[in-house]
Parts: sequence; structure tokens; C-alpha cells
Amino acid sequence: MKLHTYLNFGGNCAEAFRFYEQHLGGKITMLMTHGEAPGVTPTSPEWDKTVLHARLMLGQTALLGSDVPPERFQPMRSVYLSLSVDSIEEAERIHGLLSDGGEIIMPMQETFYAFRFSMLRDKFGTSWMILNERPMPQGA
Repeated sequence: MKLHTYLNFGGNCAEAFRFYEQHLGGKITMLMTHGEAPGVTPTSPEWDKTVLHARLMLGQTALLGSDVPPERFQPMRSVYLSLSVDSIEEAERIHGLLSDGGEIIMPMQETFYAFRFSMLRDKFGTSWMILNERPMPQGA
């Protein structure tokens, strides 16, 4: 069994996935627009350029996504993608990239469980937790 995260966007899925690919080191393995879908009833010309299905590999995790009509799109609430990184510098770099044009919910800071931790919503409406974990004592 595998569990994947599927994100909906309000018309900017391709832009978001290309941003994540470029800045998070992922790899887009599929990106199909509605207009490219075989055997599908044609939609309006402006909808043809929106994403029907996208897949981005981040490490060993697949992130899936598509566009929904803008009037149905809502930014993520009460759910976060939690991104663990190996260094303070990488946590701060990613926080800076993802928070640019977005909303910082919890500023980057040191906590009892992390050298760096932050919570934010990026400019595409995706909520993130950025974590550079502090090793926990044995038995904790």
C-alpha cells in the first residue's frame, strides 16, 4: 500500500510543480493538460491549458496534482506538507523560497525538537512545515 498526496490548484498547477521541481530538487515525471488528454471531450479553450494530472517525485515521495476550476479552489487549511531537510542552511533556504509571496504562519526558529522549524503557505496556496530535526534522546 502507498499513500500519495494529491494537491488541487486554481489554474497554476504547472507553475507550482515547475517551481517545486526547480527549487526543491524534485523531478516532474508527468504533466498532462486537459487539452492533451486522449479521448476526452473538448473543454473550453482556456481550460485546455490547465493541468489534468501531474506527478512530481521529491526524494522517494510522489506529489500529485491538478487544476480545479478557480471558483472551487481553496488554499490548504489544517493540512501541511512536512518537508524534512538535513541542515539548518537548507531549512532556511527552502523557507525563504517558499515563503516569498506567501504567508508565514510560524517564523523559522529553533525548537526543542528541531534546529529549525517553520510553517507557511506558499504563493500557490500549499501549506508547508519545514523541519531540520534535532536528534531525540534514546527512549523519547
